Amino acid sequence: MNLVELADQNIEKFGEITKLIYEDQEYTNLQLIQKANQLAHGLLGLGIKPGDKVLVMLLNSPDVLISYQGVLRAGASLIPVIFLLGPKEVAHILKNSEASAIITTKAFLDNVTQAREGIETLQHIIIVEDEDVPGTITLKSVMENRSEANLDLTIQDEDNAVVLYTSGTTGVPKGVMLTHKNLYANAVSSYNLDPDRDPDDVGLFVLPLSHSFGLTVMNVGFMFANTSVMIPWFDLETSCRLIEKYKVMGFAGVPAIFSMFLNTPDVVDKYDLSSLTECTSGSAPLPVEVLKGFEEKFGCVIYEGYGLSEASPIVSAHYKGRERKVGSIGQPIPGVEVKIVDLDRNELPVNEVGELIVKGLNISPGYYNMPDKTAETFIDGWLYTGDMGKIDEDGYIFIVDRKKDLIIRGGFNILPRDIEEILYQHPAVIDAAVVGVPDKIMGEEVKCYLVVSPGATVTEDEIIEHCREHLAKYKCPTYVEFMDALPRNPIGKILKKELRELNAIV
Repeated sequence: MNLVELADQNIEKFGEITKLIYEDQEYTNLQLIQKANQLAHGLLGLGIKPGDKVLVMLLNSPDVLISYQGVLRAGASLIPVIFLLGPKEVAHILKNSEASAIITTKAFLDNVTQAREGIETLQHIIIVEDEDVPGTITLKSVMENRSEANLDLTIQDEDNAVVLYTSGTTGVPKGVMLTHKNLYANAVSSYNLDPDRDPDDVGLFVLPLSHSFGLTVMNVGFMFANTSVMIPWFDLETSCRLIEKYKVMGFAGVPAIFSMFLNTPDVVDKYDLSSLTECTSGSAPLPVEVLKGFEEKFGCVIYEGYGLSEASPIVSAHYKGRERKVGSIGQPIPGVEVKIVDLDRNELPVNEVGELIVKGLNISPGYYNMPDKTAETFIDGWLYTGDMGKIDEDGYIFIVDRKKDLIIRGGFNILPRDIEEILYQHPAVIDAAVVGVPDKIMGEEVKCYLVVSPGATVTEDEIIEHCREHLAKYKCPTYVEFMDALPRNPIGKILKKELRELNAIV
């Protein structure tokens, strides 16, 4: 049960096949693994030992797949880092992880150079460009003249495979430790949701491989014979062009991506996207109006699921052949248990709202070098997710909001998502976020931040009146602010923490 075997099994099961298309160049599964083996031998030659940590900070490319597998094949732990992080965040990750090396690109060297100041554990900066840059070595030189064969190295199920740093939306990024068993089990369970996928189906890879969602899509991909078309970073027009060119049947995305497809007709309508049949949404709640609008426009079903880094990451999804409940995140994937509990950790009955907790082979052993945070989140074998939800009589899970996002107005509990769903029903609204803002009398008041369609005109009073038509009075927003764009993290999740920080006492 390790990620090296997962990749090797793809070759054993299907033979040499085209696994990846990037910038119109094809790469086979065998080519990618041979290069990964060369890198693994090269890393050992640099003195990287099993158990050491290696950061990879790159845009999506074949080099990412090669680097990830190369690090794992050397017995080291992989640390995927999204390229948008600044020097301070990279420095925190380097210091906390005690990384020995980083694989990156010349374009990100300024951030890396600033981040490494005073950090003695980082011994090697490896760049993917074949250029002589002071203080670095090239990926090509590390791999050159190295064997393409697997290393004679035993990797245990419980060995740490990945340290995945959270986005830090609620505080300092935490390094989630994920073992080979965690990630392998999650990939197999996800595969079993749809084991009969047509091998001729082509997928589009738009998610960053440095994020837990993208990482798992890659791992699950090793279990199929399908080809993936990869882009460096999500771009709407590029995605549409490649969907048309390669007859892409679907992709895994986040709500912001589906919203862009739906609300940018001047780009989307230039392309034939009729090959799309099914997509997967995760990472954040998908507004029902966006789901319905996308499905109606493209004739493509969206299967919404749920996960978090600490669960490797997938917890639940909609099974093929079973009822699909719009607004639900589906049922637990095979091998995963879920419960809804109250503040005293007592299990709640069907359809009652409480905190979602999760147990299974996919659950992380904890946070790297953060024992106190680990003890707060992982209790008696259960992962406390911090997400508020309910489970219906058929076992379908509904996430109602983040525990930290709950608004308490004059003693009444208000779930922001209830209001957001109503806001998305307004014809002018294309993006919405609701937060609680401090109030001297009520404790908190409800404020909504909105992005409206280009050319649309709508007032604060009209938005509040729209909410009053559909919501109880105490839930309706007191304040409305229009923005050009909502703040998001690199994967597209709205940063409500930043929105709350915009507000002093009202």
